[in-house]
Amino acid sequence: MVAGAQPECAAAAEATDNTGAGQAASSVLGTLQVKGRAPKTGYKRTQFGKAWADVDHNGCDTRNDILSRDLSGVKHRFGTHSCVVKSGTLQDPYTGKSITFKRGQKTSTAVQIDHVVALSDAWQKGAQKLAKSVRTELANDPYNLLAVQGRANQQKSDGDAATWLPSNKGFRCEYVARQIGVKHKYSLWVTAAEKSAMERVLASCPAQTVPDYTGVRATSAQQSQQNDTQTSQEQAQQQQAAEDAAAAAAQAQQQAQQQSSGSDVYYQNCTAAREAGAAPIYPGQPGYRAALDRDKDGVACE
Repeated sequence: MVAGAQPECAAAAEATDNTGAGQAASSVLGTLQVKGRAPKTGYKRTQFGKAWADVDHNGCDTRNDILSRDLSGVKHRFGTHSCVVKSGTLQDPYTGKSITFKRGQKTSTAVQIDHVVALSDAWQKGAQKLAKSVRTELANDPYNLLAVQGRANQQKSDGDAATWLPSNKGFRCEYVARQIGVKHKYSLWVTAAEKSAMERVLASCPAQTVPDYTGVRATSAQQSQQNDTQTSQEQAQQQQAAEDAAAAAAQAQQQAQQQSSGSDVYYQNCTAAREAGAAPIYPGQPGYRAALDRDKDGVACE
């Protein structure tokens, strides 16, 4: 290490204790209380402590910890001991899109840090009964935080699974499973509508477990893009198969027409006609068909 240099900040704490990690998400969901949404009365962001506090005391605020964790190709601002993220690329789990992040007054909002379980939602489902120190932990828990597309984060607002799900369908199971893990960890409840929405999502992935890691699996974040690519490839293959089938049917029809007209001469292409010494071929002559007359001048295989 260069003399006088400071060690890089340690990664944010990634505790997954008491989340039900590794267990079937549907089973852990079954352990959560089902109750109505409590009034939002008394909710303020400050009820969850100072925004992006350095709760793990690693020298970096929570926002920059999450950006460093979730972005690739990260570059830090000089002189910040590798804390302040200057730029990087996000593979957004909510949309499946790749987003370039550049720190700046007008550009930073392209990537935002989302509370998987929104703080307002948490407040109305049990968090108001927690000690403020625990609420501060919830607000800065890496398990409950993801770097995502700013527009998607704004659309989600403080919605739960009953009112908002990621447009990236390949990430929905992991997203819902993480919400379940967060609510289990902090003893938060779900509404009946929310539980029903989670059950519908998990029905498509019965093997989904509660995540035992923070951040997201790369395959989940990219699933939407991969699905779109796969769909495009399948559509292209289907179109090609349809074109081949149509060409084969047309060829069979032409052969049948020639045979019905008394001609038993058929040339698959002009090369075959030339090799047989039959080119050029004029209308009415054995082997003539319109498909061989490419310039439509009435003479085939000139």
